[in-house]
Amino acid sequence: MTTRQTRARPIRPPRERGTWKAFALAALMHLLLGWLLYHGINWQNNTPAGSEAELWTEIPDLSTPTPRPAPPPPVPVKVQPAPPPAKDEEADIALQEKKRKQQEAAAREAQLAEQRRQQQQEQQEAEAKRQQQLAAQQAAAVAAQKAAQEKQKQVEKQKQADQQKLDQQKQQQLKAQQQKDAEKLEQQKEQKDAKEKADAQAKSKADADAKAKEKAKADAAAKAKLDGERRARLAQLQGQAGGGSSDSGEGLAKSGTGRGAGGNATSAGYAEKVQRLVRPKIVWSGETTGLETVVTVRCAPSGTLLSSSISRSSGNEQWDQAALRAVQRSDPMPVDINGQAPASFTITLRPAGG
Repeated sequence: MTTRQTRARPIRPPRERGTWKAFALAALMHLLLGWLLYHGINWQNNTPAGSEAELWTEIPDLSTPTPRPAPPPPVPVKVQPAPPPAKDEEADIALQEKKRKQQEAAAREAQLAEQRRQQQQEQQEAEAKRQQQLAAQQAAAVAAQKAAQEKQKQVEKQKQADQQKLDQQKQQQLKAQQQKDAEKLEQQKEQKDAKEKADAQAKSKADADAKAKEKAKADAAAKAKLDGERRARLAQLQGQAGGGSSDSGEGLAKSGTGRGAGGNATSAGYAEKVQRLVRPKIVWSGETTGLETVVTVRCAPSGTLLSSSISRSSGNEQWDQAALRAVQRSDPMPVDINGQAPASFTITLRPAGG
């Protein structure tokens, strides 16, 4: 039986058997006692009825008249009733005494039965009261135990909630620390990559500068050697022809200067080749109308980008920077038909659709 059913149905004392039978016997004894008392009192109040008798003298025969004097009238004599026989009176007294004793015995029995019934009823009431008290004590004990269990459950539940909250806080702190460490490592990695890239770019630039200087020295030496040879050849030709072909010498010199390794002359298709390289690297999502930027580029003979700067702005700083970044992403620049890149040149850039 659960606790809820126990509350709904309080504990009752066990029902004793034979209760109604005892009540019926007690009621019958009371009726019998009342009947005996009634008839006993009524029998004692009845007085015995007396008997009366009259005695008369015999009347003489008057068929033959006899002259006699008239006698005096007879005086009636009252006869006392004869007492009942002594034997019957004693029997009645004995019977009355016996009835009285029976009535007294029945009264005592009825009184004893009533006392026993009252005692039994008191015992039953006391037992019922004791059972009720015991049931109340048991119910109170069960309620107290249940309250203690509920309180213990609440305490344990609160402990579990506090522990879960503490674990969550620890997990959040650990996650935040891990995220912070990851961000720190990412920053360090980015800084390291940026530094390595900068170092690589600086080294590449230094190597390119060194190569360019060496190339320039070699070109200068080759040019000086070529100029010396040309001058020697011119002097030889002048000596042979008597100075009549100086104009032709100057034309060769000009031609040689225009096609030298350090010159700025480019072929007709070089500009288009540079445009095809730079345009795909432009990243721009803004307006396109009226934007035009001119970028000046300096390159090594191998095409390595030495420097780039905006020589004429479009008026839109963001577009100018996007054009400059596209030129810087195009490193190295393409070489011309002579296998070398021009030392410096300009690139005019416009956004697609502009």
